[in-house]
Amino acid sequence: MKIVVDENIPMAQRCFGQLAEVVAVPGRDMDPALLKDADALVVRSITKVNEALLSGSSVKFVGTATIGVDHIDQAWLAANNIAFTSAPGCNARSVVEYVVAALMELEVIRDFKLDGKSIGIVGVGNVGSRLRAVCQSLGLKVLACDPLRQAAGETGLVSSDEAWQADIVTLHVPYSMDGPHATHHLADFQRISDMVQGGVLINTSRGSVVNNMGLSRALDQRYDLSVILDVWEGEPFVNIELANQVDIATPHIAGYSYDGKVRGTWMIYQALCQHFGVEACLTEAELIDRKLNLILDTRPDQAASPSCARDIVSRIYDIREDDLGLRTSLQLSREKRAFGFDALRKHYRVRREFPTVVLRGIDYLQSVMNESEFNRLQALGLLME
Repeated sequence: MKIVVDENIPMAQRCFGQLAEVVAVPGRDMDPALLKDADALVVRSITKVNEALLSGSSVKFVGTATIGVDHIDQAWLAANNIAFTSAPGCNARSVVEYVVAALMELEVIRDFKLDGKSIGIVGVGNVGSRLRAVCQSLGLKVLACDPLRQAAGETGLVSSDEAWQADIVTLHVPYSMDGPHATHHLADFQRISDMVQGGVLINTSRGSVVNNMGLSRALDQRYDLSVILDVWEGEPFVNIELANQVDIATPHIAGYSYDGKVRGTWMIYQALCQHFGVEACLTEAELIDRKLNLILDTRPDQAASPSCARDIVSRIYDIREDDLGLRTSLQLSREKRAFGFDALRKHYRVRREFPTVVLRGIDYLQSVMNESEFNRLQALGLLME
């Protein structure tokens, strides 16, 4: 048996190698000739899986180690009896932590204070629901919006218009072009222009959920707005003018925590074993390299004294590195920018999720931090000793 996988999928050889021959290739280099004699295909979001790619192949199983599935033609797969699975929720925690880290960084960039602010969470699926809980723990007023869930009878949700009048609006919707709740250009020039004074817009879903040209035009008129973009229309090409206008610009890595990527691989491994009738013999915990466990000792004899939650968060995940990496890649010649964008993702550093990090010196932290800042750390789920 032959399994073709995106080379950016971690632990692929360890998981799938016990089942078959594993061929790892760049996600953008998948082609029909490579897949002609393959039995299974495992991808990430940059590979379009459709009739053009798989027609005439022997592939009987497709897995995407991602939450989003807009790059998969599920109808064609079903019509051709090809099994399909995704990894819902695998990197949801990672995206939540990206949003929190970005907002804490924005407090420094814009002298922006989170205390007392409202946040409109548009889309409360795997990511949005987790973000909702964390934001409530952080003391933010949460305005959660999800028309599909609201139509199904879920309570505690607000209208789209209400969510877009929050101080912060963050988008966590699947990408779709059709239907009554299509999300293509959900954030257009008018909607962005109508945001509250000093508003913040965050997009970590898909690039085309935000009309990038409309956003750029709005920012020409609304200097008070702050924008955090992790996804871009036309990836791997990035609109340089827009990147220069936003406060934080990153290369589609919000969900790129080590834990989230390994979790995604493991979820596809389980589904693949089930499909081919093989007993799964690996657990998610077994895939995590213990040498990568992170322990932060905050006592004064161990490190510079932290004064706020951001000081701790940036030691675990410094979002400024991702912003600098993308902006540096945009200085390359045009023909190299796309390769630079993909390289930032391919060679992404190990980034652990907050609940896996041990934070030592809690008594000392409480003595140097005010209660509000210490409560922020607790809300992020760090393991405290």
